[in-house]
Amino acid sequence: MKGESYQNMSAFFSENKARNTTIKALHDILPLVMYIFYPVQLITLAINQGLGSETFLRFALIPLGTLIIISIVRVLVNAKRPYEVYNYEPAVPKKTHGKSFPSRHTVCAFIIAMAFLYVNTRIGIIMLFIGVLIGITRVIAGVHFIRDVVFGALIGIAVGLVGFFII
Repeated sequence: MKGESYQNMSAFFSENKARNTTIKALHDILPLVMYIFYPVQLITLAINQGLGSETFLRFALIPLGTLIIISIVRVLVNAKRPYEVYNYEPAVPKKTHGKSFPSRHTVCAFIIAMAFLYVNTRIGIIMLFIGVLIGITRVIAGVHFIRDVVFGALIGIAVGLVGFFII
């Protein structure tokens, strides 16, 4: 996608109050849903299986390790965001400079979805769908490139497959 496309997409949402309110709400609420359900499930696992159970430890440590490593990678890569590269105001106000690749929200959404798949397939599928929506909203809000969210999703899925289902 070229710079003009990102600018036009951002303008499409910024210039209409209803669209702007919708994209801002989705941008903020979707990650919040995941970040509320995750600790609830973590507490449930701790109560039902104990803090030392393999399921609890994987559910807790794999997403945490992924978050830490991705945060370091983003600082090292320090890729610019679309609004920095193409000099426009994103639909969702953001002042962050750099640290665009990969999208941490997307990586976290997908690793959490994979964690849920590990303990509850139905909720995991719902979380994967929410993860897709989170990635889409990051792009249409103008705060990430498509590559940022695609690689974020792939990283979350790959780490989840290895950490929850292969090892």
